[in-house]
Amino acid sequence: MVQAQPLQHVGNGAGKEDQAYFDPSAPPPFKIANIRAAIPKHCWEKNTLRSLSYVLRDVLVVTALVAAAIGFNSWFFWPLYWPAQGTMFWALFVLGHDCGHGSFSNSPLLNSIVGHILHSSILVPYHGWRISHRTHHQNHGHVEKDESWVPLTEKVYKNLDNMTRMMRFTLPFPIFAYPFYLWSRSPGKEGSHFNPYSNLFSPGERRDVLTSTLCWGIMLSVLLYLSLTMGPLFMLKLYGVPYLIFVMWLDFVTYLHHHGYKQKLPWYRGQEWSYLRGGLTTVDRDYGWINNIHHDIGTHVIHHLFPQIPHYHLIEATKAAKAVLGKYYREPQKSGPLPLHLIKYLLHSISQDHFVSDSGDIVYYQTDSQLHKDSWTQSN
Repeated sequence: MVQAQPLQHVGNGAGKEDQAYFDPSAPPPFKIANIRAAIPKHCWEKNTLRSLSYVLRDVLVVTALVAAAIGFNSWFFWPLYWPAQGTMFWALFVLGHDCGHGSFSNSPLLNSIVGHILHSSILVPYHGWRISHRTHHQNHGHVEKDESWVPLTEKVYKNLDNMTRMMRFTLPFPIFAYPFYLWSRSPGKEGSHFNPYSNLFSPGERRDVLTSTLCWGIMLSVLLYLSLTMGPLFMLKLYGVPYLIFVMWLDFVTYLHHHGYKQKLPWYRGQEWSYLRGGLTTVDRDYGWINNIHHDIGTHVIHHLFPQIPHYHLIEATKAAKAVLGKYYREPQKSGPLPLHLIKYLLHSISQDHFVSDSGDIVYYQTDSQLHKDSWTQSN
C-alpha cells in the first residue's frame, strides 16, 4: 500500500516545476555501488593529524572565549559570548560525532578517547549516543526502526496527552528536546542513553555505555563543584546558556536533515524500505558562515550513505556523486552569512508534519488540523 504523495512547497526555491513531476519515493535507477564508484578514492582516506587539527582549533577557540568571558564578566560581553560559545559547543559535538562514526581516524582507541573528551565536555554520553546514532544511520527513513526524529504513527500521536503534543509541535520547545531524548528517547520508544541495560544496547555494549555514563557523571560533578566555588549564576552564564544554545543548534540542524523540504519526502516500511532509499530522503542544507565552523555537517546526504567519509571530504564527494544521484539529490538553497532562510522550513514542518499513517509501506507526514488551525503556510 502506497500513500498518495502530497505536493506541497515552501519558499521560493528554484526547481518547483521539476520537483512537482518527480516522485522521490520511486526506486532509484542506480545502486549504492554506483554512487560509491563515483566518489574519488582519496575522499575515503582519514588523516588523523588533520582531524586532530580541527579539535585543536575548536578547543583553542572555546578556551579563548572562556578566558574572555571571565576577563570581561560584563553584561555587554555576555550576549556576544553566548551564541559564539554555544556554536562552538555544537562544533565540538560534530567532531565527537565523527569519532563515533570512525571517520575521525583509523584508530578505534583514539576515536574513543577524543570522542569521550569532546562529548563529555558538553554533557553527551559518548557511547550511549554513538550506538543509538548508528541505529539511526542503519535504519534511516524507516518509520518504526529509525532513531532520530522518528515520525509518530497516528495511533501513537493520538494517544499523546495534550501537553506532550503541544510541547513537541510548538516552537521553541522542540529545539530543546535533545536532553530529554537522551534520558527517555522519543514518544513510542523506551530506553535511556545512560542506562547500560536499556533496550537500546546489546549485552556486549553495556561496559562501553557504563564508561560513557561515568564520564558524563564526572563532567556533571565538575560543573556542580565550579558552581559552588564560582557561583551558580556565573556558571549559568559561562556554561549553562551556551549549553542551551548548543542544544538548539543540535535539534535545529538534525531536524532539518530529515524534515521541512519544499516537497514532502517519503518514509518507508516493510519491503519498500532499503538503505539506499532511506538515505535518499536526507536533505542537504547550507548554513553560510556556519558551514566551516560546524564542519560541513549540512552536507548530509553523502554522509548518511557513507558515514565513514571524513567531514573534510564531504563537499568534494557530494559534487562527484551528483551525476549519479540526479533528481534524487536536492540542491540546498544558498544561505546568507547566517542561515536565517532555514527558519521558514522549520516553522512550516513543525506546523504540518505531525504523524504518519499506521499502515502503508510508503507514507508521508500528515497534519493535525486541530493542533494548528492557523498554520504558518496558511498565513503567508
